Amino acid sequence: MDYLKKKEKKTLPTNVTKEQACTRPFCFFCTMKEPNSFKRRAGISACFKELPLREDQGNVLVLSSLWNVAMAHPDDPEFPSLGIFDCMARFIHKGINNKSTSWIQRDQNIFIPYYAAHVIGSYTMNKAAFAEKAVASGVIPPLLELLRGKMSWVEQRVAVRALGHLASYERTFEAVAEYEEEVVNLAIKLASTCLDVVYVSFVGVKDEIKRQKYHCNLLTRGVGGFEMENCKAEEWASQLQCWSLYILNCFACKERSLNLICKGNFLKELCGMWGGLANHSSPAGIGLVRILCYSKYGRKKIAESKVVIESLCNLSRSSDDWQYMGIDCLLLLLKDPSTRYKVIDMAALFLVDLVELKSLGDRSNLGEAITKALLLNELNKNRRIEKCLEEVWNLKVQRRKKERLLSEEKIEESRVLVDLMKQEANHMFCIGEIEEAIMKYSEALKMCPLVLRKERMVLYSNRAQCELLIGDADAAIRDSTRALCLSSPVNSHSKSLWRRSQAYDMKGLAKESMMDCLMFINGCIKSESSKRVKVPYYAARMISKQMDATWLFATARSKMATVDDQDFQEIKEVQKSESRVNLHESSSDKQDYHDEMMRIVMQKKGLSTIFEEPLTQLKEESWRKMERTKTL
Repeated sequence: MDYLKKKEKKTLPTNVTKEQACTRPFCFFCTMKEPNSFKRRAGISACFKELPLREDQGNVLVLSSLWNVAMAHPDDPEFPSLGIFDCMARFIHKGINNKSTSWIQRDQNIFIPYYAAHVIGSYTMNKAAFAEKAVASGVIPPLLELLRGKMSWVEQRVAVRALGHLASYERTFEAVAEYEEEVVNLAIKLASTCLDVVYVSFVGVKDEIKRQKYHCNLLTRGVGGFEMENCKAEEWASQLQCWSLYILNCFACKERSLNLICKGNFLKELCGMWGGLANHSSPAGIGLVRILCYSKYGRKKIAESKVVIESLCNLSRSSDDWQYMGIDCLLLLLKDPSTRYKVIDMAALFLVDLVELKSLGDRSNLGEAITKALLLNELNKNRRIEKCLEEVWNLKVQRRKKERLLSEEKIEESRVLVDLMKQEANHMFCIGEIEEAIMKYSEALKMCPLVLRKERMVLYSNRAQCELLIGDADAAIRDSTRALCLSSPVNSHSKSLWRRSQAYDMKGLAKESMMDCLMFINGCIKSESSKRVKVPYYAARMISKQMDATWLFATARSKMATVDDQDFQEIKEVQKSESRVNLHESSSDKQDYHDEMMRIVMQKKGLSTIFEEPLTQLKEESWRKMERTKTL
């Protein structure tokens, strides 16, 4: 705990002597300097019992220091063994029960519930033993009070984080599950509405005076201005949504409360919960959809939603980091006889483009798994799907069997012939005979042996460019995807990425277009030999366009923009009354203002549905076990 000793040296004024500092009873910082370890531990334990009872303006400094220590050393057993969880729980209770009194408004006490919940979450994120101590100390009821929205979205974020850690351990899950229905419903509501709440109550408030001052201080630690606050608020809003989904994951893994999680509207909303660029390390909504696909009830509900299936199909043909999750979900649905015929009409049209995938991430022979899933049963009655399955059969079975007999000389002859046909198609393209070029590329693909993956990649990519020019976005996406499956490594062919990005843009699929464009730019950067990297102007324009369309608060912003004039007048009246309030107004008054704004938006238009540990690294060992037991 040398850090706290250094902290004490910094916080004490230079004109204060040690004797003066030690005259304060139960001084936490002075106790930390006690050289005798036995006395120091006894003193810290006494401090944890006494701190919530004291009306001391120094409490926020102690909580801030504990916050720093918990973040830096979450596995240190000293404070958890001395009663820190009981202390934090009592502080949260005190903050909630005294919200309408002067205590929460005095001496920066408004920060204390946030720090207390954060400390609980930090100490319970790695150690099951610490989580058990926290539960035994009674932290769940006060955390639930914060989760219910007794203060603000900032406190909800750290409360849902702490509860997520507690729910992730076998030994403490049941303690959280005692409040199962309420926790699940609150998490669903938070995941669905938190972005709108954060936008209306903070990001959308352009007047800095009307923003909660302590929110600004927590977000930026007093460093940075308006733009920095907005960036941090976006990051925290994404974390709030992802942590809410994480709690739902904990219940879904045990097939608990699936009837609540699998409600139609929420499943549709899950597809749009992707975490944003601010929190790219979390699988967000698709992670929960994938967990649901491991249960029969979950597969049944997902198969009934055309919106969810379409979203999974689009994800499976993207360069998103979670592409493999989309493929996993579709394969699980296809392998289940009760859901196969509900999804195959749509899924087959997308998965047929992925049958030549060799590997994706740590998954090998993924194309073979897709082929087997598509060819499981008899032919489909739908002629279009039947033709699609015939193409898979011809490509993966008949042609492969036939070409095994080809000698190297024959393969080389085919290579030369295909190259001549490609040059002819390129010439047709240059003179504007686009449809003729498409036919020639198709002819070359039929002649090209399957082992010539690079040559086939170029043919597919060139044909995609032709299809873009004639406005056939669907065909361009299909051929670009096939080219990217043949590239080595997967999704690395720059021209195909850019062409598919354009095609997705034509179809209005902003996120998929942006992901491909980002991968394209990444490829440009890696290929640059000079120190000065030049990003193509057309790619920069595409990124700018799609980032605006996929902004985390884009939906909330559009709702605010479409509120009618009467609603704007109501909001303005609230703002005018707010401006007349003294700058030292209570936090409850400010909250009333934001609640009023939210009421107007919800009533008229309805709602759509500092360093933190990465969500994907939480309980890494337990997640790996789950992956091994549920591998396709």
